[in-house]
Amino acid sequence: MNLPKRDGVNGRYYLIHKPDTDPEVLKHADQCIQDVLDGKAKENHSGFPTVVRNQSGTPFLPDQLVERYLSKLPLKGFPYEDAVAFCDALRRLTTWKEIGYTLEKYIEKQVQERYFEVEGEDDDFIPYPTCTVCPELRPEDVDDGLLRFACYVAVCYTVYGASHNTLTTEHILGLVSQIRPDMVKQLKTSGSGKLPKDIRQRKTGHFTATANDAFATIRITAKDSTKECYAEILGYLCAVLEQETFPRSYSVDFRGKDKIYLPIPGLPKKGVNQLFACAVQYPDLHPAMERYARLAMREYEFYQNLAEEFCAMPGTFAVFALGLEGERWAPLVTEYLDLCDDEHSSLQEKFLHVFIRKFGFQTWTLGVLVRGALSMQWLKPAKEFRSLIANAESLDALLAVKSHFSAYLLPEENEDPKLRAIAWQCLLWAIWGPSSENGGSKAIKAAPKELRERCEEIFQ
Repeated sequence: MNLPKRDGVNGRYYLIHKPDTDPEVLKHADQCIQDVLDGKAKENHSGFPTVVRNQSGTPFLPDQLVERYLSKLPLKGFPYEDAVAFCDALRRLTTWKEIGYTLEKYIEKQVQERYFEVEGEDDDFIPYPTCTVCPELRPEDVDDGLLRFACYVAVCYTVYGASHNTLTTEHILGLVSQIRPDMVKQLKTSGSGKLPKDIRQRKTGHFTATANDAFATIRITAKDSTKECYAEILGYLCAVLEQETFPRSYSVDFRGKDKIYLPIPGLPKKGVNQLFACAVQYPDLHPAMERYARLAMREYEFYQNLAEEFCAMPGTFAVFALGLEGERWAPLVTEYLDLCDDEHSSLQEKFLHVFIRKFGFQTWTLGVLVRGALSMQWLKPAKEFRSLIANAESLDALLAVKSHFSAYLLPEENEDPKLRAIAWQCLLWAIWGPSSENGGSKAIKAAPKELRERCEEIFQ
């Protein structure tokens, strides 16, 4: 049976919330839900709004997939773990903002309206109404799985939402705490309970630490500044991230005696910066730092306790610290840069400026810069770059990169001539900025006479 014409905005997707939705469309929607769970669905945000496609390419809105999935779940014996698995998979595929509002409304309908008496709903000055438990509510009428799911939604608003979304977290947890205060207390003190006890809390002669998977937090206090101390801390961080239930986006709150930070102007002076600035001083710990970075790095995941302008993928500060140690760590840095979200991440620009200032333009540093230039939208050059590139050795290194440019590109970039050309132009922009435009005429004109021939070859 052929699918009908798409009825979404500009024919971009199918609507599935109407009572008369075509059964064949619903069949494809259910397949899309299963594909999300199986990791086979595809996300497309090239236009507005974002859509999710099943294996057949049939597109749907993420929030409507959530609505349909939840509508089929029983409210008695609510399958908490199954619901979380689906929502987490869809969040990773799209973003929390695509599904958060729908989940909040689901909790409002299935928890707040069923279990509580609501007052002050029409008051525009109060973000959430006053809610008290219905006097006639019986314990057997309350489903623990549904309350646990409400807690999950509440925590997600703190972990993945904007800063003001903590109000939503407080409201939902406030509802649950009126019925099951022990559930909320457990969540705040021990997380979901899935983490091993020695991961949830660890205390040694060198440090103390706690990890909460529900709130995606890791808190560490160092008792000294020795190599042994940082070795234990790095081992603990890796042990936490090896737990499948620990979120990929999280916060690291570190406190130590040595208040030193990575020598990169503009980085946030947070504990996670301090931690890796201290640890990198010990070469024996570099492999452990690399191990942490590789466990931590995940595309579209972020440290949660950094302001939006300092948006950073987990592992960022470990990678930056090692990257400034030299060529050995170039593969790790390029892997990191390839995972950076080019629409949100920008801290790599600050790192690359210091990186090039320290090592200059060599073949291996230019290889890193290629990936850096493609990791964000138009990486701006540092002021010193023009003088650093203005010598025969640096220009020859750039010509060597140009002659083997395919080796520095991902397969999908190399296969398309337009993408190859854009990648080269991005690299030139990252070195010369606006002077690289119009065939590099300004850069060529500004070059010393003995270097102009090389510059002309670069911009050809």
